[in-house]
Amino acid sequence: MLCALALVSSSAAAPPEPLPFGQASGTASITLQTPLVRSGGTSTQADPAGKLTPAVDPDIRIASPLTGPTPAPQPAPSTGTPGPDVARSSEAGVAPATETLSAPEATAASTQPTPQTASIPPLWAPDQELASPSTTQLPAPESATLSTEALVPDSNASAVLTVFNKINEYRVANGLNKVKYHPTVAGMSQEWSDSIASREVIEHRASFWTDPRALNPNNGAGEVIAIRTDRDAAQLVEWWKGSPGHNAMLLDPRFNVMGAGISYTNSTYQIWGVVNFFGYTTLPAGTLDSPGGAGSGGAFPPPPPSLCDAPVKHMPPTLNLAAAAITGPADLVSVDSAGQLLNRASTGPRTYAAAKVIGSGFGGAKEVFVTDWDRDGAYDVLTQWTGGNLTLHRGIASGGFQAPITLGTGGWNTLTLAVGGWCANNRMPQILALDGAGNLFMYANKGTGDIADRVTIATGVYASRLSMVDYDADGFQDVLALKTDGTVQLYRGWGITAVRAEARPTVATGWTDVTGIRALRNVTGLNSTGIALRRANDTVQYWDLTSGSLASPSNIAGPWTGQRLAQ
Repeated sequence: MLCALALVSSSAAAPPEPLPFGQASGTASITLQTPLVRSGGTSTQADPAGKLTPAVDPDIRIASPLTGPTPAPQPAPSTGTPGPDVARSSEAGVAPATETLSAPEATAASTQPTPQTASIPPLWAPDQELASPSTTQLPAPESATLSTEALVPDSNASAVLTVFNKINEYRVANGLNKVKYHPTVAGMSQEWSDSIASREVIEHRASFWTDPRALNPNNGAGEVIAIRTDRDAAQLVEWWKGSPGHNAMLLDPRFNVMGAGISYTNSTYQIWGVVNFFGYTTLPAGTLDSPGGAGSGGAFPPPPPSLCDAPVKHMPPTLNLAAAAITGPADLVSVDSAGQLLNRASTGPRTYAAAKVIGSGFGGAKEVFVTDWDRDGAYDVLTQWTGGNLTLHRGIASGGFQAPITLGTGGWNTLTLAVGGWCANNRMPQILALDGAGNLFMYANKGTGDIADRVTIATGVYASRLSMVDYDADGFQDVLALKTDGTVQLYRGWGITAVRAEARPTVATGWTDVTGIRALRNVTGLNSTGIALRRANDTVQYWDLTSGSLASPSNIAGPWTGQRLAQ
């Protein structure tokens, strides 16, 4: 596949430890059922039979730059195993996107399928941003090492050199100067290659040209990404040459420095390559004629153990959720004044069906969270009760929920929670929990078992509400911390058990009336991201984040009177 573009523990006092896992208790009054049309709601039409609503991103299609348009995608068979996630960006835009990878199909006539390359368009830095670089850009993280659980620790030196030489041979053959090599730029490329390979998501790094390791380019910047089902690094370059958009980047006369990152996995797509190109009026110090020494890359060191480590590699299935209580990542779930659980299914860009009752008995809930906790493809309900328990209702694809399971007993009502995919190397969601002393913890996902294991990821965090969302569109989950004065601080994540060591920018003000924040995907289009806010005056707003910052909000039709938004 191809693209072109992109602290831990403290001695502070810990919050109450949730007690060990046990069977559900205190939830006998809760009933969950197949969705019913809510009384007074407008009639809505169910999804057409057979439509696949993926619980993960849809399968990517193999793209060939030398042939006609890619055929329309077909729904994945229900018995198949979906591939890793991947991103797609527009040809001209700079906002990163994501897209899912699927294994290429083997032909009936051959038991050895032809090696395949997949792609998304290249990403170019806007010239005006290079001419007037931002003074508020966020720095790179300090000493953050992404877990390489999914990577194969083979030396990439030969592959990096092959990519470098093939690109320069092509440039010389077209009458252009060779590009040189810079280890610092290469380190940025390698880090991103490791990141997308570990997460099995192909996407551009947002605003990669603003990263300090880009060394302040002033004459163009671009990024290409490629992945293949074999380890043929030379064919990555050949594919770029055959794609008009990528080819233009390889032959851009402004570029005089590049960096390359190559990662290997044992998945369907075995080689992941990222190349960053930059143009400088004056070459930065440390520029080399070719890869070599420390800048060439080598075997990956074994990562230290972490609570982010997945106990097993897990690829959730893609299910038909048309009959499920919660049908997709854009649905809006709420709890009404009678304790009923309601769902408004997404029906298109910023549009929703009438509310349906999907459960009852939630009057004693402090917060309700929507997540696919066990990553079985169906959406679940995680409930934080005012009595201190934490329970899980596992969703059923054919409708309704399973009987509740108690994940924790006692103490959970004292914490402010957020739920989402904090760990880049682990497809299971995690819990972030903030105590009254400003300690932010991450609790590991143990499935239906004990989730008392935790690690401190930040201190000095004071907020009345948290939300976990990829705010800056860099592929990693971040934390929005809503303070009592209505300001919102951003704590950027890096896919590991720590937040970035950097200044905490204020990204919003005037949110004193916000009582719920729900991170959403696919509201405005496939792989779009954003948040829904429950506000005063019977209002729920949607704020799009696909571009890496908050866009202007739009209201989502109610009625919302007496309803609390699930997170």
